[in-house]
Amino acid sequence: MKITIFSSNQPRHINLARQFSNVADQVYFISEVNTVFPGQIDDFYRKSEVMQLYFQNVISSERKIFGDINFLPKNVMQLSIKSGDLNSLKKNQLEDALNSEYFIVFGASYIKGWLIDFLVDKKAINIHMGLSPYYRGSSCNFWALYDNNPHYVGATIHLLSKGLDNGDILFHCMPNFIEGDTTFDYSMRSVLAAQNGLVHAVTSKEIFSTTPIKQDKNEEIRYSKNYEFTDSIAQDFLNRNISLEGSKFSYPNLINPYFG
Repeated sequence: MKITIFSSNQPRHINLARQFSNVADQVYFISEVNTVFPGQIDDFYRKSEVMQLYFQNVISSERKIFGDINFLPKNVMQLSIKSGDLNSLKKNQLEDALNSEYFIVFGASYIKGWLIDFLVDKKAINIHMGLSPYYRGSSCNFWALYDNNPHYVGATIHLLSKGLDNGDILFHCMPNFIEGDTTFDYSMRSVLAAQNGLVHAVTSKEIFSTTPIKQDKNEEIRYSKNYEFTDSIAQDFLNRNISLEGSKFSYPNLINPYFG
């Protein structure tokens, strides 16, 4: 089995390639490079004291659940490119990676041009960190927690589409709350749930055995944009010091939910 993944270089993204390396003969991992020190260096997120404090929590949870950045197994072929350069690649530069049986997009930049046409035709799968159609856009699980909706923290496995996060849904993935978890831990566990759920669905060949469900945009709660995640919003979230201990989650309508 050959699998091609379009993703990022954060430990949680690299872990997806590592997981599939255990079940696939060959994994092609096209990794868009961002800083691994968000908040400390101007990149996708701005550099500031508040962002540095916020992302210290994110990085701590990421390392707790996924470990630190490390080398990938021998059956993973990695192509590292600058974030935003994905749409500049030509077919011949990705030739080997275009012959896989499965194509997965997770945390890549917005895909356009010939590549999105190719991937949609191949029924590529997208991991959206957030529960669609309720939360779409950027940093969805953050906004679910910010809105006091921890029961909307999760991930959506859906068919890739030309629109942002609006492909037909295959299933939802929900994290398990572990006693002592912070909100950052809980949100990061939703990434692990998505990866576990997708690896299971691919290896069991259940991935396309269910009918994809179209998203109902009338159920949308928030469509978030990256610019909305400001220092003041991040500081407000940190000041709340939200605890999920003892919480009883009343989940929304979920499609073929996977808990794990």
